[in-house]
Amino acid sequence: MTSAPLAARLDIPSGPLFFPVTAYGPDGSIDLDVFRAHVRAGVDAGAAAVFACCGTGEFHALTPEEFGACVAAAAEETAGRVPVVAGAGYGTALAVRYARIAEEAGADGLLAMPPYLVVAGQEGLLAHYAELAAATSLDVIVYQRDNAVFTPETVVELARTEGVIGFKDGLGDMDLMQRIVSAVRTEVPEEFLYFNGLPTAELTGLAYRGIGVTLYSSAVFCFAPDIALAFHRAFNARTAEGDALVNRLIDGFYRPFVELRSEGRGYAVSLVKAGVRLGGLDVGGVRTPLHEPADEHIKRLAELTECGRALLREESA
Repeated sequence: MTSAPLAARLDIPSGPLFFPVTAYGPDGSIDLDVFRAHVRAGVDAGAAAVFACCGTGEFHALTPEEFGACVAAAAEETAGRVPVVAGAGYGTALAVRYARIAEEAGADGLLAMPPYLVVAGQEGLLAHYAELAAATSLDVIVYQRDNAVFTPETVVELARTEGVIGFKDGLGDMDLMQRIVSAVRTEVPEEFLYFNGLPTAELTGLAYRGIGVTLYSSAVFCFAPDIALAFHRAFNARTAEGDALVNRLIDGFYRPFVELRSEGRGYAVSLVKAGVRLGGLDVGGVRTPLHEPADEHIKRLAELTECGRALLREESA
């Protein structure tokens, strides 16, 4: 944990926001040594932050003890070079418990996952996240997706809540996001961060950038950091040449990857882990109820990754 404000460290990232997978050994238990190597490689490659034990890291599958051990390992490996943000979720009591574990483990902030299963009203959602934000000294980013969908008025209240510094969108409703950004900009003078949190967020990056959302999570960075870094640099350059490369990478790698990812349930996690294994780091498989990708899909992932790298070679030629 560092004393620098989390919002300032995340606002203009020097590289992609890294969501590492959680490594398991042959017996299915946490492999902290491999997890450490994965985190270390990501930071060395240029990650601007580590979001540990979140969606790609199978937060849902970890016990509190495993969660604490992984967050502590991430904090130790980063050693303050970049911030560590940990997942927290389920009902309010368990979300608070995970938040306190994360704080003790050395995290710099929290990504607040949707509450478990229930479809709550706006009043209940606001109370849930306010209680979570008050439970620790950690800053909180609220994650909109699935059963946690917010009105602009509720996000305004979240932005006014002490400890809530940002809003990550995993829903993809651009009309709603424009209204949220506009409402908060109008009603709340303090800085508030927004993140594109759709799976393979690079695919929709240009659309989100159009409404002022430039921060995004990158699962591709887990297994193809060179492609993710090239995209990130081109995306943030905001030049004609940069946007041209962004579109070439979307056409030749990201769109086909998303289409492959859509061929299996849970592939937003399991296909990414397969990609990490293809890169030479044995992070194990996924825990049930997720399942492993088909062999044919892993073969296609390897081919797609090579296509992405071929585009980078053409760019540098």
